Amino acid sequence: MSHSGRQVMLELQEVSLVYRSKRSGFEHGQHKVLDAVSLRVYEGETLGIIGRNGVGKTTMLQLMAGIFAPTRGRVRQRPGKSASLLTLGLGFRGELSGRDNALLAAMLQGSSKSQALSYLFEIKNFSELGDSFEEPVKTYSAGMRARLGFTTALMTHVDILLIDEVLSVGDAQFRAKAEAAMKERIRGEQTVVFVSHMAAQVRDLCDRVIWIADGRIRAEGEAGEVLGEYHRFVGGGDAKPGATDAIPTRRLGQKQ
Repeated sequence: MSHSGRQVMLELQEVSLVYRSKRSGFEHGQHKVLDAVSLRVYEGETLGIIGRNGVGKTTMLQLMAGIFAPTRGRVRQRPGKSASLLTLGLGFRGELSGRDNALLAAMLQGSSKSQALSYLFEIKNFSELGDSFEEPVKTYSAGMRARLGFTTALMTHVDILLIDEVLSVGDAQFRAKAEAAMKERIRGEQTVVFVSHMAAQVRDLCDRVIWIADGRIRAEGEAGEVLGEYHRFVGGGDAKPGATDAIPTRRLGQKQ
């Protein structure tokens, strides 16, 4: 999609994140999760982030949400705009009821108390929890917790929605319902950054995709092209450690 005339809603400028670790195999006791990553998220677009487990996708969302601060570089959010990380179970406490957890989780994701209270009726109905909505979350099955977490997160109304692997929740019927609700949100004017392992969802929902490996952006461009590059690379077995070092960053759809 063209970004002409669109506002930059969120920007990473040479962002690195380094953890200190006592585990062997890390250089100088450090684990570099992200390495000088720069990207822009534009108003109204859905940006997908793909890559193997452990490459820093969720960490990137947490940096965008302000949960973590970068070791180096800057995360810039457009003034006056809000961002929230939609992830399952944020802030849930087992001894509290589904209602109380939904209220707290909505507030943790940026809603005022009055806004959060106004969402509770819809959260109860959409999550299909019935009377269990008033029971302690510690009595819930994993599927019930997932339904409550997704529905609570969906009710958050923010300018930039950061989505972390939430469209695989619950049973098949609820997954279809959840995906339809999320598609409706995404296909409006919502600005979205979307992490998923499900290629079909990424291809269907995202305007632009970034593939990250070894803490760096390896390819960026139209969803089908980047997914094709990624699957050609990982197809046929696990990549050897360090193999991605040989792959230059590519912006697909442009002359190399």
